[in-house]
Amino acid sequence: MKGSENAAVLVGRILMCVLFIWAGSGKLMNPAAIEASFAKQGVPMVEAAWLLAVVVELGGGLALLLGLFTRPVGFVLAVWCVLTALIGHTNFADRMQEINFFKNMVMAGGFLYVAAFGAPAWSVDAWRLQRRGIIAAE
Repeated sequence: MKGSENAAVLVGRILMCVLFIWAGSGKLMNPAAIEASFAKQGVPMVEAAWLLAVVVELGGGLALLLGLFTRPVGFVLAVWCVLTALIGHTNFADRMQEINFFKNMVMAGGFLYVAAFGAPAWSVDAWRLQRRGIIAAE
């Protein structure tokens, strides 16, 4: 892969993870408000749901940023986007809910690309594979 392609993949990973790092850190800092919001939406076990949201969003976002376990993280974030769209954004009478539903679906598609292709360079995954001699250094 050429340097410009590697740069595009890196920038894409960064852009895809920013929202999740931001949202996950916000949830981490304000658990009571998030749990109240979850309860209002009818989400069961709000404390466990809050913890899961923090782990998936903040942990997944940071892992994606670093390119660590990129393929499985991409798959988890794709599923997360679909689930959160179905749980929180199905009131299509509200235009913003409709937009957020489709935004989540678009992000899920992007994360499926990440799951399919991983982080071919400039990532912890690529560094680990290079150390094992599985791929040549770029």
